[in-house]
Amino acid sequence: MNAPGEPAVLQMGTVPTPTIQQDTELRVRLKAAGVNPIDTKLRQRGTFFPDRLPAILGCDGAGIVEAVGAAVKQFQPGDEVYFCNGGLGGHPGNYAEWAIVDARFAARKPTTLSFAAAAAAPLVLITAWEALYDRGNLQSGQRVLIHAGAGGVGHVAVQLARLRGAIVSTTVSNDTKAAFVQTLGASHIINYKETDVAQAAMDWTHGQGVDLTFDTVGGAVLSQSFAATKMYGDIVTILEPDPTTNWKLARTRNQRLGFELMLLPMLQGLVEAQQAQANILQQCAQLIDSGQLQIHVSQTFPLADAAAAHRALASGSTTGKLVLLTDA
Repeated sequence: MNAPGEPAVLQMGTVPTPTIQQDTELRVRLKAAGVNPIDTKLRQRGTFFPDRLPAILGCDGAGIVEAVGAAVKQFQPGDEVYFCNGGLGGHPGNYAEWAIVDARFAARKPTTLSFAAAAAAPLVLITAWEALYDRGNLQSGQRVLIHAGAGGVGHVAVQLARLRGAIVSTTVSNDTKAAFVQTLGASHIINYKETDVAQAAMDWTHGQGVDLTFDTVGGAVLSQSFAATKMYGDIVTILEPDPTTNWKLARTRNQRLGFELMLLPMLQGLVEAQQAQANILQQCAQLIDSGQLQIHVSQTFPLADAAAAHRALASGSTTGKLVLLTDA
């Protein structure tokens, strides 16, 4: 990416093969890269480091360790790994054939997942885990409303909520997505195009409101979330609130709002927080390999078609995740 703009600004190019600079690093031969909404936003408006162009996008990656730094003990060449690292404009991302990643920020790839599914997983797994478990303090038996449950973050959030023992309601836009989230364990499904979401949540909870609402959409959905959530309940959002947001209902219900910016540790260089996120990936790998958690990839694209993947994501009609196959 040589400049921000429409998907066409993503062009194939050649850069030097990266080399290990620190003794804690791995060089990974990438097999696949996840495509996330943050990628499309950075492509449109510019990266967090606009003076460092060209930039390689892509936070999520999966591949095979090719070389290790002198201090690396937990990985060796040939190991399969997955991670969320780079792609914000500073450190090169994973829309590429090779990546350098600190070993402390990587995890072993789930053995039961393809590289494509593994590359689709890190950002959404960490986001949903931190939002529900850390920010929202979700407990067994609670009722949770997850917006856009068929989406990238949403489809793992539904499963993680069920694994914690919560009872899940989620919003979808059509019957196909409704059937999909039902297979993931959602108990109560709301077609937001046909039904008032807040009223449906109130009816489901006998007028009390849900214990926790997870907003993965933003905009007017945040205000809608206040109306769906009980007094002293929790709302967690992954978006910046719209300036027109009406906070009155949240205040009069004594609700607690939590923000989940999964990229914060990478943006601020918080090593311990990045290690904690790698630990989340390790725990999720165990859940995936035991059959308790699944990652849905709706479509894959060769690396050369990154622009097409961005256009597909922008359409808003995808279920689950999109992935670039970097060695296709």
